[in-house]
Amino acid sequence: MELESSPLHPHVMLVSFPGQGHVNPLLRLGKLLASKGLLVTFVTTESWGKKMRTANKIQDRILKPIGKGHIRFDFFDDGLPEDDDVSRHDFTIFRPHLELVGQREIKNLVKHYEEVTKQPVTCLISNPFVSWVCDVAEDLQIPCAVLWVQSCACLASYYYYHHKLVDFPTKTDPEIDVQIPGMPLLKHDEIPSFIHPSTPYSALREVIIDQIKRLHKPFAVLVDTFYSLEQDIIDHMSSLSLPGAIKPLGPLYKMAKTLICDDIKGDMSETTDHCLEWLDSQPVSSVVYISFGTVAYIKQEQINEIAFGVLNAGVSFLWVIRQQELGHNKARHVLPEEVKKQGKVVEWCQQEKVLAHPSVACFVTHCGWNSTMEALSSGVPTVCFPQWGDQVTDAVYMIDVTKTGVRLGRGETEKRVVPREEVAERLREVTKGEKATELKKNALKWKEEAEAAVTRGGSSDRNFEEFVEKLGAKPVAKQNGSLQELEKS
Repeated sequence: MELESSPLHPHVMLVSFPGQGHVNPLLRLGKLLASKGLLVTFVTTESWGKKMRTANKIQDRILKPIGKGHIRFDFFDDGLPEDDDVSRHDFTIFRPHLELVGQREIKNLVKHYEEVTKQPVTCLISNPFVSWVCDVAEDLQIPCAVLWVQSCACLASYYYYHHKLVDFPTKTDPEIDVQIPGMPLLKHDEIPSFIHPSTPYSALREVIIDQIKRLHKPFAVLVDTFYSLEQDIIDHMSSLSLPGAIKPLGPLYKMAKTLICDDIKGDMSETTDHCLEWLDSQPVSSVVYISFGTVAYIKQEQINEIAFGVLNAGVSFLWVIRQQELGHNKARHVLPEEVKKQGKVVEWCQQEKVLAHPSVACFVTHCGWNSTMEALSSGVPTVCFPQWGDQVTDAVYMIDVTKTGVRLGRGETEKRVVPREEVAERLREVTKGEKATELKKNALKWKEEAEAAVTRGGSSDRNFEEFVEKLGAKPVAKQNGSLQELEKS
């Protein structure tokens, strides 16, 4: 669908799946779009809205100026009882329910902004777990775009899998290696695990494939990556004549760092542990940062082995151990008492600031894409401990392509507890000696590449400017008065 120029303020509605790894990148995009002169309405469920109000200085439907434009927040009721966290954590229940309710609610919101505030939505942008937003856009004859929050390599993997363009593992032959043009050969346990026949998470495969099925609907597929990092596969995907242009815009967190709006963020936690002050007291390149994200759950037995591995390696650590929202039958992790004194344990930290700190020597990570991008663009070597989904593919890239990481495990299908001796060996490898020097040199190279991509005239900056131009952003100085009136409506 062609974008039509509008005499009104361009109004982009961003619709996010309610989850930390979804909200963060989409909100970064929203702030960037607002800074260029657009009116941005960020939408997700009320259950997530409560968390955002707690962590942010925001009020529903109140416009907040950012750069040349404005951003506001709107939340819709997901239709579940307020205390029904069981259904919200059961993806097989929540996914179809959210689609049913969400389609109706987003249409109502679009209608509200057109009829009540006289500010019609001129574009809808969503992330993959709410692919039905593309259907809403089509029904309402509004252009749409998608923010893909994994690597372009994973996008290609799902695309090739859905369209059966190359052989993938099957139930009868589960160990087929996969070769996609523009990508390294992936072993059977290195493809995104949701498309392996052994996955217990078929519902997650289905929801991502639902987005792949709709790739003919958006006019742009925005990817939180940068061109030099995935040049071959970006070029290949761009050659497939998809209706939506593949546009790498990342690292989005580095693009968004230029904006002064610290009171609007996607992180739902606050820290009072003063971890940055603690890092200030540590020697340069002496601390191992450990975090396994907000979704993947690692058994306590494995946590113990990692803890004693850190102890045996003789390194200090900063370890994020979540205390909230661990899910059903998932006990809180605890560290052995003899290990605690060797470092600092926090519930949450500002990861991008931690990774940028000179005291951090390496990052022990689950290889989620947000963490992967932040590690690469901060120049920090990694110890890769992937679990599932895109993490196993991301690990391949860090170990074999960017050569900034070492492998600690192959994912949860490996079904083994990595012993403390291996943990200590990997930590020594990445912090001391020739290998550590090589990893750090490579990491600093990719940091430079990431910074070049987001600077003025860089590949991501150019792609972003082209996208904003398609959205029809114009100088807004004369429209500020009307926007302030909208704020009161």
